[in-house]
Amino acid sequence: MEDDNEPEQSSWAHLPDVCLRHVFHWLDDRDRSRAALVCKKWSCAMYSGSLWRCRTITFYGQPSRARTLEFQSALWYTKKFGKYLKHLEVKLSNPYNTPFIKKFQVTMKGLLSHLGKCNSHLVSLSIKYLELDCLIWKNVVRAQFIKNLATFLKRMSKQLDYLNLKGARITLEEGCELLNSLSSLTNRSFISEINIEDFFSLHLSVYSSALFHQTMSKFHSLTILTFNYNCISDELLDILREHSSHSLCTLNIKCHIHDPHGQAVSGMSWANLAKRAPKLNVNFFFERVMKHDHLARILLVEIPVRSISLRSCYFSDPDWTMRPTLTNLLPAYWHGLQKLTLELNNDHELLDNELLQLILSCKRLLFLKVWAFLSVSFMERLLQNRAERKCILTTIKVRIYTAQDDSTEEERLLADIYKKFKYLIDSELNYFVITYPMV
Repeated sequence: MEDDNEPEQSSWAHLPDVCLRHVFHWLDDRDRSRAALVCKKWSCAMYSGSLWRCRTITFYGQPSRARTLEFQSALWYTKKFGKYLKHLEVKLSNPYNTPFIKKFQVTMKGLLSHLGKCNSHLVSLSIKYLELDCLIWKNVVRAQFIKNLATFLKRMSKQLDYLNLKGARITLEEGCELLNSLSSLTNRSFISEINIEDFFSLHLSVYSSALFHQTMSKFHSLTILTFNYNCISDELLDILREHSSHSLCTLNIKCHIHDPHGQAVSGMSWANLAKRAPKLNVNFFFERVMKHDHLARILLVEIPVRSISLRSCYFSDPDWTMRPTLTNLLPAYWHGLQKLTLELNNDHELLDNELLQLILSCKRLLFLKVWAFLSVSFMERLLQNRAERKCILTTIKVRIYTAQDDSTEEERLLADIYKKFKYLIDSELNYFVITYPMV
């Protein structure tokens, strides 16, 4: 018989711990703290390690009263829950002056020092866009930050599996010091993924550095490496072949107009690496490197290319033509190319036929993104070929540039094309096509 005097309990009181932790997972820190005050069970749930394995800490550069608490909360979190961390991401957003950078450096010193002592689970670390070559990084502060980070990487070198220092922009010596920290205990590193895109300062010819080659020879199990083309040399490719060919799957290579990219790299070096690393795929990202002779030195037929992105960033050069690249260079990858991105200001040449022929020749091409001057009829021809199974595209994202202010007629034609192929688009394609005035 029920006791009518016993207080009625909420169904939340009987919620299994695993469900409670799942609910807490979606709460921010403030709400978690408040929820922990409800009862002992909820308080225990908040201290569950599964809730604190991933953390993104953002330091905002815009001055405000609220922003001053970020430095305190970062240290508080690290001391309270740092021992549970497996994945840490630190973001530095729009730093505005030297005192802010100094405060960031001091906070990071405390954060990294405590983590180094209490954490034995961290497997991934990301600190992006530090831009250490900016003037607000005074030499003393910069040197201290690099020293603290190097000490931390040394402590974590046996367990760290992923490191992302994209956009650090540091000197060759400083960069190699940080990378060497990952192998300083055993003279070898078995980290599997490194992102050092824009890691070194602009204009550095990293490819000619014996120090860089010596540093990279210490990595023995790389799976994914993201970096700039100004690091590529025959020596580096030979190092990757010798030490990481059994594991290497992906090279992401960025080539920027301001980075040196005129070095001679032999097709034989690429061929030897590809032969020893059969799972290897190479993704190229070109920014304002558009001229055929520059690309021809880089895009060698021996490279197992999976993805190519060519971006002119709205810059127009009357002496530049895209046609030879579409007809002579890119077709060499017809058997492996899966993703193609073209963002071109090609106002002096129409590329409809050449682009369509390239798409049809690439038998594995799944993703197409094009921002360029094209005729609207190109889309109808492309969709007709897709409907006839002459290509296997699953994603089509096109921005058709036009030199006219009024694109009403083009929009109407695009709408008619959509209606004609609606059955195909709705059932098989990720499709987005618009016109974009470039006046």
